[in-house]
Amino acid sequence: MANAEKKVRKALLGKKLGMSQVWDEQGFFVPVTLVDVSTNVVTAVKTADGADGYDAVQLGFGAVDPQRVSKPLRGHFEKAGVTPRRHLVEFRTLDTEDYKVGDEVAVDTFELGSEVDVTGTTKGKGFAGTIKRWGFKSYRRTHGSHKNERRPGSVGACATPSRILRGKRMAGRMGNARRTVQNLQVVMIDKEQGLIAIKGALPGAKGSIVLVRTAVKGA
Repeated sequence: MANAEKKVRKALLGKKLGMSQVWDEQGFFVPVTLVDVSTNVVTAVKTADGADGYDAVQLGFGAVDPQRVSKPLRGHFEKAGVTPRRHLVEFRTLDTEDYKVGDEVAVDTFELGSEVDVTGTTKGKGFAGTIKRWGFKSYRRTHGSHKNERRPGSVGACATPSRILRGKRMAGRMGNARRTVQNLQVVMIDKEQGLIAIKGALPGAKGSIVLVRTAVKGA
């Protein structure tokens, strides 16, 4: 991880629009997810030599009514010389000298065919049992089962330590968690509409916000 943290990375905030399909040069069908990254702007640049003590870039994404922005954030945007943004994110990188406050970050930040890591919040499934949440096998549905086919069974030890150990796979809240899918490929870039097509599925529902970054495990 030491080498990964020192790697120069690029990032964009975007809105997940949904899945589509494209065809490659060999004529094969490729499922992709479209992401709108058209309104990214640099709202702050932090350096290791400055007051922050580390190198990072803060991006703003999405238009918002200025009246719906808090007074501290309004002052932050005014200092940066940009219109208020709905979402803010900060990512670590070593090339902070390439960014200036107020600059727009376009979709061509990533090259066609490059690998990226996408972070988002997964869909919330509510309270789920062990079969749906962890993939447990159900009990046999036959005479004498007493409606136990979807019950988790014994969960606590009968002897020492006579308790449920931490991390036991049980029923509980499923989804609505921060997840990252790594090493996805950029297969299409639309500069006019500010869209980027990434091969495969991304975490989150349609309309959710995702962070697209340079793959930390990439070449």
